[in-house]
Amino acid sequence: MEAERLISAGRHALAQSRAALDIVAEAWQAQALAQAIGSHLAVRGPLELRGEARALSEIGGGRGVLDQTVLRTGTPRADRLSEVTDVRTVLNALSALLGEVGIALVGVACDTDEEGLYWQCIEAIDAADESNDRVRGMLRRLTVRERGRPPDAARGRADPADSPAGP
Repeated sequence: MEAERLISAGRHALAQSRAALDIVAEAWQAQALAQAIGSHLAVRGPLELRGEARALSEIGGGRGVLDQTVLRTGTPRADRLSEVTDVRTVLNALSALLGEVGIALVGVACDTDEEGLYWQCIEAIDAADESNDRVRGMLRRLTVRERGRPPDAARGRADPADSPAGP
């Protein structure tokens, strides 16, 4: 399944979650998806993103925590990732999802009296924040790459005024 659709499904599931454990489960689903997108881009993404993407794929290696939450939500959505068609759009959407996850987890952490749940939220917040830092780093690298291209180079139509011979 395409990454944008999986991110959209994750944002919807997070928005529908009301119980604290459901929110935590969705947070780990989002983290697993971030790792999967990182893995995908580390192998198939633009060369200048591969280092950051590899680092993203390794963040929050809390697969054991995810395995516990899968009991609430089914199999990880990330397992269905098959393609990333528009890297910038996917990274922007992933950044938005990770930001929403962080906000939702802060709410759970503030509302709980259970020490274990509190620390699980803190761990998930840290993972989401670190993942979002990597995603924003990749977006910056894409911007730098695009600024280095001549106008309309993506469409194969550079401006004749930019050529050495002039118009």
